Amino acid sequence: QVQLVESGGGLVQAGDSLRLSCAASERTFSTYAMGWFREAPGKEREFVAAIKWSSGFIYYADFGKGRFTISRDNAKDAVYLQMNSLKHEDTAVYYCALVAGLGVRQVTAQSAYDYWGQGTQVTVSS
Repeated sequence: QVQLVESGGGLVQAGDSLRLSCAASERTFSTYAMGWFREAPGKEREFVAAIKWSSGFIYYADFGKGRFTISRDNAKDAVYLQMNSLKHEDTAVYYCALVAGLGVRQVTAQSAYDYWGQGTQVTVSS
């Protein structure tokens, strides 16, 4: 059973930056994509960013374009999320997720993901 471990969350001020990291506990040679989702208090979990492993195609939610950057380390099955110019509304628990196996998946949808991390809290004070 693959476990995903996130790190890098914390309390920052508006305008600051944070870098989230996520690594798989073991190599998954069939990784299709890894992504980030977030869940703010009282709101549903939403897509943040994703990257496909073989092609490197990247997808961002509109709110993250120009501020967030997703990157990967294929050798480690690790994914990173660099978040700049953070806003109070970015406050949420951020979850890392992994899509395993073959076949085309809609990587912006939660239902595509097979494994999830426990989440890391990001709090942005205004």
